[in-house]
Amino acid sequence: MKKLTLSGCGTALVTPFRDGEVDYAAFSALLDRQMAAGVHFLVPLGTTGETPCLDESERIRVLEMTKEKCAGKPVVAGGGTNSLVQTIKSMRVLEPYGADAFLVVVPYYNKPTQEGIYEYFKAVADASSKPVVMYNVPSRTGVNMTAETALRLAEIENIVAVKEASGNYAQISEIIRNAPEGFSVLSGNDDETLSLMATGADGVISVASNIAPGMMTELVEALQRNDMDKARELHHRLFPLFRNCFVESNPVPVKAALSAMGLIAEEYRLPLVPGTRKTYGLMRDTVKDLGLL
Repeated sequence: MKKLTLSGCGTALVTPFRDGEVDYAAFSALLDRQMAAGVHFLVPLGTTGETPCLDESERIRVLEMTKEKCAGKPVVAGGGTNSLVQTIKSMRVLEPYGADAFLVVVPYYNKPTQEGIYEYFKAVADASSKPVVMYNVPSRTGVNMTAETALRLAEIENIVAVKEASGNYAQISEIIRNAPEGFSVLSGNDDETLSLMATGADGVISVASNIAPGMMTELVEALQRNDMDKARELHHRLFPLFRNCFVESNPVPVKAALSAMGLIAEEYRLPLVPGTRKTYGLMRDTVKDLGLL
């Protein structure tokens, strides 16, 4: 039996900036908003948090604040790179500061074989006593982790979950169908939350819940209690948000929306830059239609 079971709605947190620095006051307010909405777990230092552009001290403080402000909620910290040595180093740096588990992406750029992916995650798991959540996102990494590889890795005790963002329903269904007891399958795409949870997935690591944490939590909880009428209603209401959060590279649209809501400055670190005026207008209109503006 796995030691940590993840389920429900986890938010892939943005990292707000102001005048070139991490805006810790705004981040604190965002965490308060997540807690008030009842999200089930938090995921700082992922892709949505622009983590490759944070220095070590910033990553530590973001994680510390998440743990402090979200007491009682599991915190899954992003720790993956495309180097085994650097991933293990990142995890060891962050481990004392409140990570309950680590989100580790399939190594990008290197384009490993399936055996390479297996050996990489096995080595990551062996190097840490903390639970590991695998993250499969071929659109960013350039390589897909197959269901067969994911299921082999799911047998390792401290590999407790997979965030699946391949968009391949047949592949994800195969993982759900054959996953060992205690292993969680989490949607990595907001727009697939309903379809995947309806067929047995355990939850979602969500970008949209930065903007609409209450509605995303409500959607997931409706699915958990098998209230499909409510779940369908919420899915269709939220679908424009799901779609529009990816009209430009994540997290550009979500930060535009949060800026329109007055919650953060629309600021990024290179190589990301603010979205177009069209994107800003689209996200402003989207949150307005949801009654959030």
